[in-house]
Amino acid sequence: MDGAGVKINRVLTQPLQRRLDPFLMLDAFGSDKAGDYIAGFPEHPHRGFETVTYMIKGRMRHRDSAGHEGLVTDGGVQWMTAGRGVAHSEMPEQNEGLMEGFQLWLNLPAKDKMSAPWYRDIPTEDVPKFSLRGEHSAGATVQVIAGSTHGVAGAVRREGTAPIYLDIELPAGATLDAPLPAGHNAFIYVFRGEVVVEGKGVPQARMAILDNAEGADGVRIKAAQPSRLLLIAGRPLGEPIAQYGPFVMNTQAELIQAVEDFRAGRFA
Repeated sequence: MDGAGVKINRVLTQPLQRRLDPFLMLDAFGSDKAGDYIAGFPEHPHRGFETVTYMIKGRMRHRDSAGHEGLVTDGGVQWMTAGRGVAHSEMPEQNEGLMEGFQLWLNLPAKDKMSAPWYRDIPTEDVPKFSLRGEHSAGATVQVIAGSTHGVAGAVRREGTAPIYLDIELPAGATLDAPLPAGHNAFIYVFRGEVVVEGKGVPQARMAILDNAEGADGVRIKAAQPSRLLLIAGRPLGEPIAQYGPFVMNTQAELIQAVEDFRAGRFA
C-alpha cells in the first residue's frame, strides 16, 4: 500500500538501487476495483530525482507546487523532475473501471539534484511507436518512451543517465533483438504473458535483471505466449545514494537539509 491506500506491486525495491543504478524504484499498479486506487496519492514532497508515470489505462490528475497541472490518460506519460524540491499530488479522475500503469523513479546526477523543478505531459499520440516485420519478429510493436532504439527516438532524452524506456508487445513465438549501450544497467518487467531470455522463462508480474558484462550490446527476448513487457535501461551514475522516503540525495547531511527545507516551506 502507498499514497492514501493504493494497492501496488513494488517491482524495483530499495535493495536493488545500487545494482540497477540509476533507477531507484518501479511500482506497478493495476485494478478494476475502485477501492484499490480511488484514494490516490495526496500532496507529498520530492527532492533529488525524477518520476516517470506511464498510464496503460485510466485517468490521473497531477498538480504540483511549482504550478504545473496535467491529466495523464490511456497510453500517456508524465515526466517530472523534482530537482531541488516540489510537492505534488496524483489523484484518480475516475471512480470505476480499470486503472493500470507504472511509476519509475530515475535518479539525478549530483550536479543536477538542486536544479529547478520541471514537468511535461506526453499524450499517447506523442509517444513514438513502430512495428517490426522481420521473419522472426513479425507483429512485434515497440513504444519508445525514452531514449532510442531501432533508429526511433523516444519522447524524452536525458544526458546524464541516458535512459531507455520501452513498452514492447510480442505475439506468441516472436523474437525481439533490442540493442543496449555497453555498461547500461537494464531489466525487464513482464506484465502480460511470458517471455524467454537466454533460455530462462520470465512469467507475468516478474522482473528479470539483465547481465551487463563487458562487451554486452543488447538482449534477445522471445515470447512464449502473447506478451507485453517493459525494457528499461540506463547509464549508472556510480554516486552515493542517500534516501529518506521521498528525498534522494548523496549524503545524510543533504537529506537533513531537504527535510528542513520542506518543513520551512522552501520547496517550489
